[in-house]
Amino acid sequence: MLRLRSGTVGARFTILYAVVFLASGVGLLGLAFLLSGGGTSNAVPARNPPASALGDLDAAQQRIRQLEEQLAGADAQQARQLLVGSLVALTVMAVVSLLLGRVLARRVLRPLRLITRATRDISADSLHRRLAVTGPADEVKDLADTIDELLQRLEASFVAQRRFVANASHELRTPLTTMRASLDVAVAKPDPDASTVALADRLRTQLDRVDHLLDGFLVLARAQHGALADTAVVDLADLVGAALRERSADARAKGLRVASVVPSATHVQGSEALLGRLVGNLVDNAVTHNEQGGWIRMAASATEEQAIALIVETGGRVLDQREVDRLAQPFERLGAERTGSSGLGLSIVAAVAAAHGGRLALLARPEGGLRVSVTLPAAKVPVRA
Repeated sequence: MLRLRSGTVGARFTILYAVVFLASGVGLLGLAFLLSGGGTSNAVPARNPPASALGDLDAAQQRIRQLEEQLAGADAQQARQLLVGSLVALTVMAVVSLLLGRVLARRVLRPLRLITRATRDISADSLHRRLAVTGPADEVKDLADTIDELLQRLEASFVAQRRFVANASHELRTPLTTMRASLDVAVAKPDPDASTVALADRLRTQLDRVDHLLDGFLVLARAQHGALADTAVVDLADLVGAALRERSADARAKGLRVASVVPSATHVQGSEALLGRLVGNLVDNAVTHNEQGGWIRMAASATEEQAIALIVETGGRVLDQREVDRLAQPFERLGAERTGSSGLGLSIVAAVAAAHGGRLALLARPEGGLRVSVTLPAAKVPVRA
């Protein structure tokens, strides 16, 4: 595993450049100080005057001592000025080195920022895009070319996966239809055996489950492909009402109390077929995985992010949040539960929500049960007079 140091690359480059500039400045100032003699006096001693020019020997010696004291004081003052000037120059150099280091770091890292921004804009629906960086063959171009090769492999993998799911789902419908026809022929014979009829009923149940699973594969492949050609303004209230009416008999059979607070004119933009499947899967999941005599509460409201939040809550036993987080993956179920579900319900919900620019959130309620929240971008509907 590749481990990077803490801190940003820009900060590390700035500190590195600043240290180099400071070291150069300190070396330059030290060299200048040494060449100047280190503040010591290099005065040439005065020559002995000729005997004819001597007056009073004591007065001449006193004059010489005064001149030497003046020269020593001038040398000390010059050394102090040089020291103060060096400190001021070093402080200015520190500030300038930080600014220059920041400028150079931003200049060096600018191609990496452009590559990062362009790579972040590429999603699963736009894997055909490439960075296509031009320029000299350096480390930055090698990084960009490597990312392009990775995107190419990812695109090929995604396309192969979607094609396999779609083709397998379509190809498997033919043998399923043949098996159904064979069962119908066997049961339609005069005076069929009771065991034959019972076997045909059991096989029809399994065939229905396989057919439902294949239908889920097709919807999942279409949602993950992101091709929403039949987009329109859809009212979630109509979809919720239709889904509740479709599962009303099953809800009454389990004694479920259903409360729906979804106001009309809750509009979203998207595919009506996929959004209908999303709402239908939410209702189906709430009814199928509910306890006897339980309850279902549905609500929809607008959020501050110009979106519509559809919330479905159910009661039941206390669930583990780690298991709940896996329910959005295909074929994931709670515990060892295998009956009454294909394991694609919430994964289809997540895929459809993502295809419409929304998201799915699953939360295990502390008092028991599950809270499913789907957030979809709200559609801009003109106000009628």
